[in-house]
Amino acid sequence: MGKIIAIANQKGGVGKTTTSVNLAASLGVLEKKVLLIDADPQANATSGLGIDVESVEIGTYQILEHSHTPKETVIKCSAPNVDVIPAHIDLVAIEIELVDKENREYMLKKALESVKDEYDFIIIDCAPSLGLLTLNALTAADSVVIPIQCEYFALEGLGKLLNTIKSIQKIHNPDLDIEGLLLTMYDSRLRLSNQVVEEVQKHFNDMVFDTVIQRNVKLSEAPSFGESIINYDATSKGAVNYINLAQEIIKKNSK
Repeated sequence: MGKIIAIANQKGGVGKTTTSVNLAASLGVLEKKVLLIDADPQANATSGLGIDVESVEIGTYQILEHSHTPKETVIKCSAPNVDVIPAHIDLVAIEIELVDKENREYMLKKALESVKDEYDFIIIDCAPSLGLLTLNALTAADSVVIPIQCEYFALEGLGKLLNTIKSIQKIHNPDLDIEGLLLTMYDSRLRLSNQVVEEVQKHFNDMVFDTVIQRNVKLSEAPSFGESIINYDATSKGAVNYINLAQEIIKKNSK
């Protein structure tokens, strides 16, 4: 039975897509079978794995409207053991189209029932909002990873996201867990980075992953080559960080 993990935070630029792509690739390298679902209309997870967004004809949009099954939309990518359900800019329209549908929050959950058993992990890259797309992802997910960048406004908006998760647990998905808070863009030279790490660890203790994702030039470069950090530079700090995160998640889920 595959574990479905949503990568969510309504703040943009916190490392959601970087985490989705590189966590999926790291789990794949550790011989887990992974499905990465791009649920963001910006389609950065799709292009970040070398898939030409303009050539995408079927993807997340079609599985949400149930015109295609997940199996029909899956694309192979350069990362070993990783399949991708790509996104396209047309995903923007799904928020409006789902509004009048019955059980609109459960469209993704229902679609994934047919493939859940075929993967060890299903990773969903969420849009930077708390709209219907993210709601669908959190309703379908078993758990959520929340990336938090080590910067001044790090905790701003986190309360809102945690409240949203609570209401989803209450109304749509009582089994939704927080897999962990992931500190990203950490720079050990900056006092502010260290203060944010201390603050988050003090407030959230065991909810915070041991692994911290360090600020790394290679991590920023990899998407422009359409590759995960594992393919682009397996010896870089960023690759080591994401392999550590993948190992932490595997260990946590093998108990």
